[in-house]
Amino acid sequence: MAPAPKFPDQLEAFCQIALRLAEFEEADALLIFLERAVDWEKLRAATRNRHVVLAVENEKHCDGADEQGFACVTVNLPESSVAEKLAQALLESVADDLLPPGGAVVAMYSGFESGQIDSLSILRLDEHLGRLTVRDLRQLETRVPLDTLKTAVDLAVDIGREGREGKPVGTLLIVGDHRKVLKHCHPLGYDPVRGYNVSERQLDDAKVREAIKEVAQLDGAFIIAADGTVAAGCQHVSAPAADITLSKGLGARHWAAAAISRATGAIAITVSESNGTVRLFQNGEVMLRVEPFRRAMKWKDFEVDSPSSDG
Repeated sequence: MAPAPKFPDQLEAFCQIALRLAEFEEADALLIFLERAVDWEKLRAATRNRHVVLAVENEKHCDGADEQGFACVTVNLPESSVAEKLAQALLESVADDLLPPGGAVVAMYSGFESGQIDSLSILRLDEHLGRLTVRDLRQLETRVPLDTLKTAVDLAVDIGREGREGKPVGTLLIVGDHRKVLKHCHPLGYDPVRGYNVSERQLDDAKVREAIKEVAQLDGAFIIAADGTVAAGCQHVSAPAADITLSKGLGARHWAAAAISRATGAIAITVSESNGTVRLFQNGEVMLRVEPFRRAMKWKDFEVDSPSSDG
């Protein structure tokens, strides 16, 4: 018979400090990053009636936690830094409606010594998750220049955050490898960029981005070349979706994004109509996810490279 999980004295002490801090900061919840299971009944007593989200690297470490009313998210990033793990835990929590996108949490975690809670942080989600770094985009290993990808992500986040005329808007932007992408597309009766000169279809032009926001209310995808030229709009995307697996609740737009990113070298960027979440797909998988916030996206230490273009 396995020994009952322990509840370290240091964890209890940190819970007391975190509760006082949460009250002072008017935090929405406590986020506790655990590396093993603990005595859930004692943890509930130590955190009182506070909303608590548990983050673990192995879902087995959460066994029985739900019986004490704890929500749990799994973060499987063994080689990542503590900051990256915390960011992913927050993203998962927001996506699962466990935390509000604009809320604040008091995070407790092992910052120095593995297996022992020894650090506290106040994390404001609109500030902490409203940033992407150049490293986030580099991990995609795409031939699309970073400045083009950044502009497309900024546009998608704006659409997800603002909608149009107070109404939520979902859309799909497909960036890079546009000639191959277009072989899997056909217009849905109306292409809003057809007939315009190349100079009038540049994504870095604010007027073009505003026009896309307007047209995004219509069905279909926008196809964007690696150099930032909007090649086509309102396109129906049809690519094979065999062997693609997506999370429950993702609809046709996300399946189309996964399929076209698998069939081509493009990065597909979706905006969810239901909650404004932006997802970046590559090779049929979600590689990055950005939650919508009231304020504009902040790009941290963004540097522009000039990798080879796919035309």
